[in-house]
Amino acid sequence: MNATQEIQALIDTYREAVIAKDVKKLMTLYADDIVSYDAVKALQFRGKAAYRAHWEECMEMCQGAHTFDFAHLNIVADEHIAFAHWLAHCGGTNEQGETQACWMRVTACYRRDAGQWRIVHEHWSAPFDMTSGTALFNLEP
Repeated sequence: MNATQEIQALIDTYREAVIAKDVKKLMTLYADDIVSYDAVKALQFRGKAAYRAHWEECMEMCQGAHTFDFAHLNIVADEHIAFAHWLAHCGGTNEQGETQACWMRVTACYRRDAGQWRIVHEHWSAPFDMTSGTALFNLEP
C-alpha cells in the first residue's frame, strides 16, 4: 500500500468512527500535538485532550444518526507528510427525527511517526456572507 492509499484508509476509518460516535477510536487517529481549527465554538483547539473534549460535546449535540459524507476528496502524500482536502456533508438527526446537515470545507494534514500516520492539523470551515456575517450553510457542491 502506498502513502496515498494509507491516508485514504485513515480517512475511511475517521469517517466510520464519527458515524459510529466512537470518540475513543477517533482519537487514536490524532497526534498528541494536534492543532485544530474546527468550525464550531473555539478559534482553535490545541492538543488531544482539548480536541477530545470538543468531539465528545459534538457527539452529545446529535442524539440521532450522524450524516458524514465526503465529496471531492484530494490527497497528496509522500513518505512522511501528507495533506488532504474535501467537502463534507455533516450533521445529525435532532429530537424530532429531522436531519440537520450542511456542506463544509475540510483540510487535514498528516505526519508519519514511527511508521504510523496521525492527523496533526485539521481545519473545518463554512463560507460566510461578509455583509451580514451569516454562515452560508445552504451551499452545495
